Amino acid sequence: MFSSMSNKVLIETYNNAVKLKLDVDFLKLLEEEINRRGIQSEKVE
Repeated sequence: MFSSMSNKVLIETYNNAVKLKLDVDFLKLLEEEINRRGIQSEKVE
């Protein structure tokens, strides 16, 4: 689903989704993709 996104865009999307308090299921999808790629980054919690 998110495979065409660069790592940078994926992290920015995740951080923006958290700030905007988007749906928890959407955040989980983003988190799963971040984990699948093994990305280590500062995430907004």
